[in-house]
Amino acid sequence: MDVFEAVAEPHRRALLDLLAERERPAGELVAHLPALTQPAVSRHLRILREVGLVEVRPDGQRRIYTLRADRLVEIDDWLDRYRRYWRDHLDALARHLDERSER
Repeated sequence: MDVFEAVAEPHRRALLDLLAERERPAGELVAHLPALTQPAVSRHLRILREVGLVEVRPDGQRRIYTLRADRLVEIDDWLDRYRRYWRDHLDALARHLDERSER
C-alpha cells in the first residue's frame, strides 16, 4: 500500500486530522471514532505507520501517535499539477470574460 491508498480511506483521514491537531494516545484516537472498534482503529493506525504517515512511541502503558506531515509531500506534489491546471484555465476564463466585457 502507498500513501495515496492509505489516505483514500475516510477513517484513516479522520485519524490524520486528529493527529494534525496534536499527538494523541491510541485510546484517545479510539474514543474520537466511536463507529469503529479498538481493533479496527489499530488496523488503520498500523497501515498509517507502514506508509510512514504516523510514528508511534511508547509512554509507559500507552502508545502515543504523531503525524509525519512530511510524508504528505508526495500527495501535495501530485496535487500541484492540478492546481496549475485550474489556475491556468481560470486565468484563461478571466481573460475571456474581460474581453467580452470590453466589447
